[in-house]
Amino acid sequence: MPDRPQRELRELTRYRTTLVRERAREVNRLQKTLEGANVKLGDVASDVLGASGRAVLATMIAGTTDTVALADLAQGRLRDKRASLERAVAGCMGAHQRFLLAEQLAHFDGLNQCIDRVSAEIAERVQSFDPIIERLDAIPGVGRRVAEVLVAEVGTDMSRFPTAAHLASWAGICPGNNESAGKRKSGRIRRGSPWLRTALVEAAHAAVRAKDTYLSAQFRRLAARLGAKKASVAVAHSILVIVWHLLQHDCPYADRGTNYFDEHDRQQVARRLVKRLEGLGYRVALDALAPPASAA
Repeated sequence: MPDRPQRELRELTRYRTTLVRERAREVNRLQKTLEGANVKLGDVASDVLGASGRAVLATMIAGTTDTVALADLAQGRLRDKRASLERAVAGCMGAHQRFLLAEQLAHFDGLNQCIDRVSAEIAERVQSFDPIIERLDAIPGVGRRVAEVLVAEVGTDMSRFPTAAHLASWAGICPGNNESAGKRKSGRIRRGSPWLRTALVEAAHAAVRAKDTYLSAQFRRLAARLGAKKASVAVAHSILVIVWHLLQHDCPYADRGTNYFDEHDRQQVARRLVKRLEGLGYRVALDALAPPASAA
C-alpha cells in the first residue's frame, strides 16, 4: 500500500480527471443545445469555446439574431470564413435555449476554475518531485498533467517492481496470457488501474502525432498490422516501460529515432521487402553499397 502522501495525491489527480471529463460532457451538452437551435457554429469554428466562439455565443445569449453582426465578431483566421459563419449562425434560437447556453457556459467556466485550483494544489504537493516530472515530461506525449498522474499512481520508487514487465502487468497495460491446450485465445489486456491506463493511452494518442520519434514509428509499424486501437495500447505500454527505466536508472530520456526498427534488424527488413517484391513478380538481387570514402 502506498504511503499517505501518495494516496492523497492520487485522490487529487483522480478528482481532477473527473472534473476534466465533466467539462468535456458540458461542452457536448452545449453543442447539443446549439444543434437544437439549428446553429452550426461547430462546423465553421474548430473551437466553439474559443475567443470567437465565446463572443458569438455571448451575443446570441443577449438576444442578437443579426447574422452579419454575429459573423463580424470573428477573430483571427476565422474572419476569412465570415460568409460561412453567417450561414452557420442563422438558426432559430429560443428563449429557453439562450437560458441553457448561459447556464452551460457558467458551468464550463466554474469547472475551469475548479480544475485550476486542484491543479495548483497538486503542483504544490509535487514540488519535491519536479526533477522527476521534468524528466517524464521529456517523453513524447507525456505532458506535465500526465506526469503528475504517473507519479501519483505509480510512485517514484521502482524497487517494488523488479522489472518493467512487472510494472506493466500491475498497471494492466500488457497483453493478456490466455492459453489452453496449446491454443492461444483472447489477448485482451487485464484489469488494472483505470486511471493510470487512461492517462497512458491519452499520452499514446499525443505521442503518435509527434514527428520523427520512436513512438510514432512504432505506432505506424503496428497499426498497419493490428489496427489503430491495439497499436495505441502498445505505445502506451512502451511509455510505461520507458517510465520504469527513467525512474529505476535515474537517467534522462533519449529517443531512439524513427530508423530504430529498420536498423535493429536490417536483414529481416531486407527479407521482408524482397519477399514483397517477389510476390509482385520481380526477381530481386541485393548488392550492398560500398561505404562512403572517408574525407582526406
